[in-house]
Amino acid sequence: MKFLDRLQPLGLLALRLVLGAIMIAHGYPKVFGGLQHEAAFVRSLGMPAWLGYVSALGEFFGGILLVVGLLTRFAALVTLVDMLVAIFAVHFKHGFTGEGNYQFPLSLAVIAFALILSGGGPISIDAITGRR
Repeated sequence: MKFLDRLQPLGLLALRLVLGAIMIAHGYPKVFGGLQHEAAFVRSLGMPAWLGYVSALGEFFGGILLVVGLLTRFAALVTLVDMLVAIFAVHFKHGFTGEGNYQFPLSLAVIAFALILSGGGPISIDAITGRR
């Protein structure tokens, strides 16, 4: 088991890379071509339109921060909030299974929560700069 303990930094790196890549992929089309659409969608959910901008920018730039491991806990918190809003404002009504369900955003929220608690790990810019 000691062998697996030594591999924990790789686990944190994998969580950061996967969550960051997914957030970048979801945020990119919103930031570069769809900010107005995202704002209108958020407004249609009964929330202020400006939160659409915050969400899109948080997904894209937060994803970049996660990938490189910079301000990991903050980026993970932004992601967690974004996913909780997505779950309760959009996906929850579709249930846990079926089309539009909340399994995927819930999984992303749990990864973000784990990164909030653990930080970026030793293979991160946070660790290099002493921000763990």
